[in-house]
Amino acid sequence: MQESWNFKLAENTDFGKAENLKGAIKEALSVQQKELGIFLSYYYKSDGAVVEDVELEKFLELNSGGSGKALFSFRLIFYNACLNIHEKEKDKMELDFVVDPNGKSLELTGPFVPERGMDDI
Repeated sequence: MQESWNFKLAENTDFGKAENLKGAIKEALSVQQKELGIFLSYYYKSDGAVVEDVELEKFLELNSGGSGKALFSFRLIFYNACLNIHEKEKDKMELDFVVDPNGKSLELTGPFVPERGMDDI
């Protein structure tokens, strides 16, 4: 499984300079933080957890074409009556991104997680 999600960038985004692009990405993700949490939660749904308090920690790579990698930190909140789990430390995930200057959008793609196959009996 590999999930991806599109986010809207501001209409006045300057795609020419790397620092302006980084600022536009940070702003778009902070405005759409709830959607970002939903996107990351797909990776933890089998564990019974949702993601909250997502923060863009740093850009790991930014290519001239508007693509790259970024590191995100977040808290996992478990909703399971049988388990008494309270995470205090933040978890981290590296995401790939691609900026579409024509569509004024940002596509985030999560890591590839192979799905579990059939069990032998």
